[in-house]
Amino acid sequence: VQLQASGGGLVQAGGSLRLSCTGSRRTSSNNAMGWFRQAPGKEREFVAAISWRGSGTIYADSVKGRFTISRDYGQSVVYLQMINLKPEDTAVYYCAVNRRPVPSTEPSEYSFWGKGTQVTVSS
Repeated sequence: VQLQASGGGLVQAGGSLRLSCTGSRRTSSNNAMGWFRQAPGKEREFVAAISWRGSGTIYADSVKGRFTISRDYGQSVVYLQMINLKPEDTAVYYCAVNRRPVPSTEPSEYSFWGKGTQVTVSS
């Protein structure tokens, strides 16, 4: 499975971005998918995840109410809509495919990772 994340960029605080992640194989459509991020000097952290059919989602407390994860079932594409962005959201964002159909917050449960896209939020 190859994953390609896109949609990152530079935005002012309060702005919005929509990230996309496309898988190269349809098998990822049977797996949960997630977004993680890593800021300079910090550990990679969980952001959001969605079940294989898109019926179940989970979010990090820091992004609840501002970020929305969604997917095109069967198309191996997952999105992360981000609104009201804050400078602390600045990071490289990675998408990943879970080994199972249910979403989780643990990086170890994700078997394939994309290369990431940079999101920079200026104050």
